Amino acid sequence: MSLYRVECVDEEMPGGGGRAAYDVFINHRGVDTKHNVARLLYDRLLQLSGGRVRSFLDNKSMRPGDRLGASIDEGIRQCKVAVAIFSKHYFDSDYCLHELASIVEARKVIVPIFYGIKPSELVLPHAVVDCDAYTPRDIERFRLALREAKYTVGLACDPVTGDLAELVNTAADAVMERIQATERVPRSLMIASRL
Repeated sequence: MSLYRVECVDEEMPGGGGRAAYDVFINHRGVDTKHNVARLLYDRLLQLSGGRVRSFLDNKSMRPGDRLGASIDEGIRQCKVAVAIFSKHYFDSDYCLHELASIVEARKVIVPIFYGIKPSELVLPHAVVDCDAYTPRDIERFRLALREAKYTVGLACDPVTGDLAELVNTAADAVMERIQATERVPRSLMIASRL
């Protein structure tokens, strides 16, 4: 069993919201992964960190009355690490694609999980490209984000034959290591690297 020491300062949100910042943002398609990979990863990160690591998972992090888009944007802005869980119906969700594009544009560390899908399948479907709801800029954002995720080392699991417990434990270990790495980087270097 791995031991992790994560220092998370329990800060109040700007504007007096009273909630601490998120360390992890879990990007996923609910119909495929909300009740298995996403939820188990959320719980495992809490367990490994002794409750110090806060993960943004939509059904666990938002309350009635919260504005969906604003809450998601804030979770992405605050996180140190994002986990993108790619699954069969991932591309059916406007939110998944917009979240992934925002994560990449914010230059967050991404830990991809390929759950029943291969990295080579991270191609924008024609139905999305041809949809009038998206602007050419949206399509380009989605393509760039998918390309970034496709060429990032991730974890893979076949939902039929794979070991879900092993996937979740390995993913949680990878996320905890990435959080620790971001905390070791002096703040001045983080600011300089984003200029």
